[in-house]
Amino acid sequence: MKIHSNDLLLGRILEPVSSALNEAAARKLVALKVDRKTRARVAKLADKCNEGDLTPEERHEYEMYLMANHCVAVLKAEARILLARKDQPA
Repeated sequence: MKIHSNDLLLGRILEPVSSALNEAAARKLVALKVDRKTRARVAKLADKCNEGDLTPEERHEYEMYLMANHCVAVLKAEARILLARKDQPA
């Protein structure tokens, strides 16, 4: 898989957060779930986006959700790596 330069930049920006994770925080982070209302809103915006029916305001809102999701996904991946290392014998 090719790593995009934006992903590298995001990784550098989020590195201070991920490096500060302890095991308990990593477990909480991995378990985080978006609430039902937010999931429904994102699904509605995704459907409208696929149909080409987003207003400029909705497009901005949808892009913010996507950006936030990407940031959380990167942090969750880092948390999973930390937890996997903790589970490995020394």
